[in-house]
Amino acid sequence: MTAPTLAPPSTPVKIPAARRPYGAILAGAVLGLVVLAALLAPLIAPYAPDAIDLSASLAGTTGDHLLGTDSSGQDLLSRVLYGARTSLVAPALLLAIAAVLGIALGTLAAWRGGWADTVISRLTDVMYAFPGLLFTVLIIAVFGAGMTTSVLALGLAYTPTVAKYTRSVAIGERRKPYIDAYRVQGMGGLRICAFHLVPNLGRSVIGYLVVLFGEALMSLATLSYLGFGAQPPSSDWGLMVQEGQAAVVQGALLPALVPGIAIALVVVSFNVVGVRAADRLANGR
Repeated sequence: MTAPTLAPPSTPVKIPAARRPYGAILAGAVLGLVVLAALLAPLIAPYAPDAIDLSASLAGTTGDHLLGTDSSGQDLLSRVLYGARTSLVAPALLLAIAAVLGIALGTLAAWRGGWADTVISRLTDVMYAFPGLLFTVLIIAVFGAGMTTSVLALGLAYTPTVAKYTRSVAIGERRKPYIDAYRVQGMGGLRICAFHLVPNLGRSVIGYLVVLFGEALMSLATLSYLGFGAQPPSSDWGLMVQEGQAAVVQGALLPALVPGIAIALVVVSFNVVGVRAADRLANGR
């Protein structure tokens, strides 16, 4: 009788590791470089952004001008580096305004319910039906063009978006047991919302604002391109595209192409990073 054959020990199954989000890592690296370039612009820019040299008008890429020059002979690399400051700070201020107003309205609608929820919901629906860019242009027509007016107007235009998102998240958060526990302790609604409800919405709302950043940047660039936002001699990227458009007819593509690529690169990078950040914040990781 032959001895039973012992089965070889089973080889442990290797569970494939989760794929690294190389796209998000690359996009984050791009944004990090853009932020660093904006901060160090006075140190690394080869020229002042408003330095005019008509003898170098519409020069191509050379050793003196790595990205060429515009019709006034201004160095495009220097202008893009300085323009990154406006193009990054202005959307952040815009979203800060929208966040303060939108979170307040959304939380009020979710907490109070009833007529307050109905009024705020109808108000945000009306503003949704009205194109945000047209609303912004109307405000600019009344108060005048400029980056400050554009930021304030777009902040109001983005408020309904943030308010509706905050309301949807706050309604679910309001039903959690800890809210009832604070009420039993005699804590007022304002205190509960300010110190407990709104902070617990932070992860979701911050992730959503990161997603909106690229759209806000594009909206401001559009206003500057149309002449409603940043005004000369600003190095805002949207304004640079508008100023470089005339040079395209002369066969010089760089004055419009360089800032246009910068806008597209930053917007796409923010969208990629924003979606990844929103997913991680929503899952509490």
